[in-house]
Amino acid sequence: MRLVNTPCFAPKVTRIHDRAELEYSTSSSTVGIHDRELSLVCPFHGLRPVSAKASAVAAPPCDVLSRAEARQRASGNPLSFLHVSKAEIGLPQNVDRHDPAVYEHAKVNFRNLITAGVLRRDPIASYYAYRMEAGARVQTGLVFAASLQAYRDERIKRHEITRPDKESDLVRHLEALGTQTSPAMLAYPDAPEADRLLAEATLGTPDITVTTDDGVRHTIWQIIEASLIERLTRAFNALPVLYMADGHHRTAALERVAMARRSNRRSMPNARVWERFMAVAFPHHALRILDYNRVVTDLGGMNETTFLDRVRERFDVFRVSDQVRPKTRGEFGLYLPGRWFRLCVHPRRIPVRDPVARLDVSILSQQLLGPILSIHDLQRDSRIDFVGGIHGLDDLERRVDAGMAAALVLHPTAMQDLMEVADRGAVMPPKSTWFEPKLVDGLVCYVFDSD
Repeated sequence: MRLVNTPCFAPKVTRIHDRAELEYSTSSSTVGIHDRELSLVCPFHGLRPVSAKASAVAAPPCDVLSRAEARQRASGNPLSFLHVSKAEIGLPQNVDRHDPAVYEHAKVNFRNLITAGVLRRDPIASYYAYRMEAGARVQTGLVFAASLQAYRDERIKRHEITRPDKESDLVRHLEALGTQTSPAMLAYPDAPEADRLLAEATLGTPDITVTTDDGVRHTIWQIIEASLIERLTRAFNALPVLYMADGHHRTAALERVAMARRSNRRSMPNARVWERFMAVAFPHHALRILDYNRVVTDLGGMNETTFLDRVRERFDVFRVSDQVRPKTRGEFGLYLPGRWFRLCVHPRRIPVRDPVARLDVSILSQQLLGPILSIHDLQRDSRIDFVGGIHGLDDLERRVDAGMAAALVLHPTAMQDLMEVADRGAVMPPKSTWFEPKLVDGLVCYVFDSD
């Protein structure tokens, strides 16, 4: 089945940005945008599940599940998007997840969902309002096609270093499908007009409502009314900056896909389509960052007594009877088999002027993991693993009691810290933020290529 995308367009909007006047045509076959700059946001023809099948299609992000967990989650559900996003679950166990057969299998499964009419492409270029409700917490954002040029120009700011091997895996998956199947998650600074317009967009009946196994309710509204699209475009184009919250690797991979097409001088009527990536932007104050904790396999040849003595050189150490969930910066929980401790870093060891060095994830590395345990490379050292706060402290206890040497609990990184680091053009240490709830895969896809 041939999927043909039309270029980015919106109702005619004229405004002056810092470097270029942006002008859009209402034609679906041409776009009058000055080559110097693309609009920051743009509606697109989303590929989405039909409402009746959405609950079966929606799947957790592929990178939060192991192969075994994904296979179990998708068992008995041929419509699960895990058959696309983690296609190795349908191949023999001995097939490496980077084998070419995996990407081909993902493509076949994806095309089957389209051919069967489970996924359908919207004929009208649209924005989409996306709401996640987790208990009393509600966050509503806008799904759009974002400018890769704005990403290159750092108007969409990053805070994380990406791994080339992970990028390459995603590039191969994107090339196989010609489609981005999960949006990057962005945060926007205070913007009352954008908030108001999103509230307006969600007054009607939603197109898709899905409640996932973790109890989170995901709701999608398609936005096709011309005036509302125009006002949303104006409001979001007026934003000085957007911040990347989650999705650094998939965005970097899409950038590589776009650059490859540019270097190959690929000519197509929808060339502008692959100069964009799908993103959903939420108000920064609505996003929730959980703790991102560490477990280590050994104490570097020390026994527990010697290890604690070394820790006391840099931290105040208190033995406690209950689990420790840090309440403030500079405070950490430490679990050794059967014992909990509260650690408070000595204040003189906090570099208050440096927005990266004063993060708790940095303090832990600079004051404990590196100098005491000789764990310096968080990306590659096999002695350390990372556990998102959604798993809870009981899970950390289980891991240590089952053979890990110690667990370290951190205070969550603040959204304001993330924004300050990004504004400085700096990057955070690996595994600094765990955003919750997570977006699900398969509810809106962005087709950037055609057969």
